[in-house]
Amino acid sequence: MGPAGQRALPGANISIVNLLSPPRARLSVEVVFDLVCPWCFLGTRRLQRTLRARTDLAATVTWRPFLLNPDIPEGGIPRADYMVRKFGGEERARRLHATIAELGRAEGIAFRFDRIRRIPPSLDAHKIVRLAARAGIADRAVDMLFSTYFCEGGDIGHLDVLLAVGRRLGLETEPVVRSIASQAEATAVHADNLRAHRLGINGVPCFVIDGRQAIAGAQEPEVLDRLLDVAISS
Repeated sequence: MGPAGQRALPGANISIVNLLSPPRARLSVEVVFDLVCPWCFLGTRRLQRTLRARTDLAATVTWRPFLLNPDIPEGGIPRADYMVRKFGGEERARRLHATIAELGRAEGIAFRFDRIRRIPPSLDAHKIVRLAARAGIADRAVDMLFSTYFCEGGDIGHLDVLLAVGRRLGLETEPVVRSIASQAEATAVHADNLRAHRLGINGVPCFVIDGRQAIAGAQEPEVLDRLLDVAISS
């Protein structure tokens, strides 16, 4: 009973809280990314930090695969060969990686490029993200795959490494094996990759807000904040 014999109404406290708390704006965020891209790791960590700080928003994040190296064969290629092909040599790559590593520390990322021995194809790792999305844990899967590759030097193109990631995520082994072997899953990843190119996306990460506002690159949280504000007001 309330004061002066008044009975408290069921749910009254909840109603008061709802009246005092304004409804959060709902936004969809598509992240176009590749799991072998260090800028994507940095950019997605910055996005997650931005979204955590925006308590006025209810954001739904969807992960869209992009294949930066679609021509890399199964089994990958030696890192040294890739560095020559992409950067002209190890020294230029080392300078760039030092810059990325410094930026990563602010986001809690301990980049260890020296541990990477091979550049893997990322197709199968993207299949794991799709499987994790169906289990509602895509965010964790993406971050874990990035960490496995860039911090631990794990070959995310190798079945044993992907099975280990699946176990750490709590996924059953059989669905992980089926997903990796699935031609339908491969087709879906390639379709998303093609869709990104058709939308004019040729660099990642790229963040698409509510299908209207888009920005590419590992943007600072302040820039992402402004993009979210524009999406809300448009």
